[in-house]
Amino acid sequence: MTALVLDAPGAFHLAETEPAPPGPGDARIRVHASGICGSDRELYQGNRPKGYVRYPVTPGHEWSGTVEAVGAGVPSALVGRKVVGEGFRNCQVCDRCHAGDTTLCTAGYEETGFTQPGAMADTLTLPARLLHPLSEGADLGAAALLEPAACVAAAALKANVRPGERVAVVGTGTLGMIAVQFLAAASPAELLVVGVRPDRERLSLSFGATAFRTTRDQPAARGGYDVVIETAGSASAARTSAALPRRGGRLVLTGIPAAGADGLDPTDLVVRQIEVRTVFGAPPAAWAHAVRVFDAGLLTLLPLITHELPLTDFATAIELVGSGDPKVGKVLLRPGGA
Repeated sequence: MTALVLDAPGAFHLAETEPAPPGPGDARIRVHASGICGSDRELYQGNRPKGYVRYPVTPGHEWSGTVEAVGAGVPSALVGRKVVGEGFRNCQVCDRCHAGDTTLCTAGYEETGFTQPGAMADTLTLPARLLHPLSEGADLGAAALLEPAACVAAAALKANVRPGERVAVVGTGTLGMIAVQFLAAASPAELLVVGVRPDRERLSLSFGATAFRTTRDQPAARGGYDVVIETAGSASAARTSAALPRRGGRLVLTGIPAAGADGLDPTDLVVRQIEVRTVFGAPPAAWAHAVRVFDAGLLTLLPLITHELPLTDFATAIELVGSGDPKVGKVLLRPGGA
């Protein structure tokens, strides 16, 4: 098989190896597509925090594929199934894992594509317990976006939006556009989208938003929203998000700004009694929720994909992701060609 190996920041090569048979409890996946997100670019540039990467590594934590082989103890019926899979390699025995909060596993951080081999390869082997089977007719291109969708599902579950509430999403990237869809399904009275890209207004409205503002505008009814979900991962987005909830409102942060970013005022949050929740990865319940919504045809992901390139064009793909070009959305890498 062919696998992309990131030897160190900015240095990579394509390796040719024989895929090993899956061990006990494991499954080997024939990768259909692997998505690239901002964290993969951090990996390439060397900006990922120490302890959250281990070079050399094969990147790729957003992926879809088909099970081609399983190890001992894994049901053979899984072979041939279309699947996606969780990235966090949790221990399953600590108190956080027992509570279902596997992204808070106390055994330490291990994740596919960062400290363990990822999906920018022909095949990916991982514990079968992390897999989420898809329906037979699932579009595997769209399914490659189910990892960010699962993170948004985690945010939506924590936000617990109720029908008739006023809701806002800050950020118009992949996470933001998926968040609009999850929140629109809760029948809010108002669903505002705030971002830096005016070209995203039409897409936001098509996904269920009722209003759109750029960050240069003064968002309507500052402090008037029951729930705000931040998806952009910048200090400015955090500040914008924190200003939007009503007194006693709920704020969910999913993006990760640079360390030490001045984004939130603790005094303001305390005085207004804002409930703040955060998301880093997605636990099994969020994955299951995202897959159910996707299989039910209630999640539109294909319009978010703008580029599909062969694995050999990794350098081009990374540049596209960091280009700032408004025409660039989700970029997928396809093993064996585009």
